This record gives sequence, C-alpha cells and structure tokens, in this order.
Amino acid sequence: MKDLIKRLAEEYGPSGSEGKVTEIIKQEIAPYVDEVKFDKLGSLIAVKKGAGAKVMLAAHADEIGLIITHIDKDGFLRFDTVGGVAIFRLTGMRVVFKDGLIGVINAEKGDPATAGVDKLFIDIGVSSKEEAESKVSVGDFAVFRQDCVDLGNRIVAKAFDDRIGCAVLIETAKRLKNSPNEVHFVFTVQEELGLRGATASAYSVDPDIGIAVDVTRTGDTPESPTMDVSLGKGPAIKVKDSGIVANPKVRDLLVKIAKEQNIPYQFEVLIGGATDASSIERTRGGVPSGVISIPTRYVHSPSEMVDMNDVENSIKLLTSVLEKDLRSEGF
Repeated sequence: MKDLIKRLAEEYGPSGSEGKVTEIIKQEIAPYVDEVKFDKLGSLIAVKKGAGAKVMLAAHADEIGLIITHIDKDGFLRFDTVGGVAIFRLTGMRVVFKDGLIGVINAEKGDPATAGVDKLFIDIGVSSKEEAESKVSVGDFAVFRQDCVDLGNRIVAKAFDDRIGCAVLIETAKRLKNSPNEVHFVFTVQEELGLRGATASAYSVDPDIGIAVDVTRTGDTPESPTMDVSLGKGPAIKVKDSGIVANPKVRDLLVKIAKEQNIPYQFEVLIGGATDASSIERTRGGVPSGVISIPTRYVHSPSEMVDMNDVENSIKLLTSVLEKDLRSEGF
C-alpha cells in the first residue's frame, strides 16, 4: 500500500496533464474491474458491473502546480499558479517539468514571505533566453519535486491531495470481492481548476449515489485554525464545505456503517474548499452525494501528511458501504 501511495504521489500530474498518473492507476486497477475507459476530458472510469444501484466514487488525479508565462533575456522563468498554490511556501522550492527538467524558485529583493507571484522566478541553471528555450517553453507546467517519506504510521509527500484518495479507490477495488451494486471508480481530472472532470464524468455515468474521496484539513497542530478533525482519529465524514451540504441520506449511511463495523470516524465541517461531490450532486436531475475525507496536515503544500490508520479505515468504510445493497437503503 505504501509503495502504491509513493508511486502515485511522486508522479508528475498537474491539472490538465494527468496522463502519467492515470496510467499507473489503469495498470493497478484493471485486473480487479470489468471495464476501464477514459472519457473525453481524460478522467479514468473503472467499472465493476452489477444490477443494483449505480455508485460513482470520485478521487481526483491532478495536483496543484505552476505554468510558465514568460522567459526573460537571462533565462529566468516567470510563472503563474495552477490551482490553490500558497505563494509564501514557494521560495527555495524545487520544481520538476514533465520531461524531468528541474528548477528552483527564488524571489526578487524584498521579503520573500510577502512576495507575490509576480516577484518570483524559476532558475533552471541556464544563462540566456536561447538556452532556456531549448529546454522549456511558455505554457509548460511544473509541479513540486518532493520525495514521499515514510515516518512509520504517518507519511509525508506532495500531491496527497488527492493521490491518497486515488490509492483508497484502487485498494477498495482490489478488496471488493462481491457487490450488489454497479460501482464506477472515477479518477477525475482538473479538480483543482474547478471540479471540471467530475462535472463531465458524472453526467455520463448518471449515478444513483455519489461519494467523493478527498483530503481535508486538520485542527490538531499548534495554533492551527479551529477545526474538529485530527490525524489518526479516523476518516472524516463530511457535513458541509463551501460547495456542498452533504446529502443527509448519504451522510447517515456512512455513519451507520462506520458504527456497525466499529470504524472510528470524525465529522468534518470545512470552512473553505470543495470536492468533486459538489459537481456530482448537481448533475442532471441531482444525485445524493457525500464525502469521505482523509485528514491531512499542510494541505496544498509540498509536504502533506497523512496517517496510515486513517487511510486503512477509509478503505474499510468504503468497502463496507459497497458491500451493502444500496437499493434497499433507498438509493
């Protein structure tokens, strides 16, 4: 499981360029499902066929990143952000491009902590615009270059938002031997740019129930914003975020099954942020939707942290849900 998480998290996959990630997912999940396909936006849809309720599970394959906007005469690269990148974290960070080219971010004179993105640049170790243009072009994307580190029960990496959700879906597909439902494991694209992949894939899947698996912030670090979610205390069952009030039937189903299976859980009320569930619930005539959130420290940073117990319990909860006849639960 940790090996899979490491391969997913370390792979290059900014919004709009998720192909390397979805190829890993395809190889991992294909032996355990009946059909694997890509929709026209690039989201991967893996189907376990069944005659019961149609379930859409969603985890997004993309990550936040940077896009090159200008190359100056000395070969320094100017950039903009792709998704919710925290500018104050960037100075001194290494980034990697699709072909493996590595650069380092620095700031112009002044206080790097308060610099805007217009005051930052990427140095790829060249001395002229011509040399830079032989390696990179305006419009190229880059992501953080950061190894996945095993701390024991806890692991740290970039892109756990939402490669950890992708790993949960893959492992659930592997463990789910029989389900009375038709399950669509959907690995969506461009979530960080406004839930775009989920909007298209939910329309084509047309599910009876939707469950997104994504990360959420925690309130368990020194002087952190007040939030009643902690690492190691179980998956967080979403109540509300800025994009959705979780459907009560879905939320109550998750709680009921967690209690039946003695799976620890928390409730999540996220003040800012949204997940693919927001798009799923609004498709066609509406889809009852909810979210299993994996507590994650330092979200949208180069070093996000999760607890493997939360990951394992998220898989147990999701697998137990899918083993239920969801038609009999009213879906």
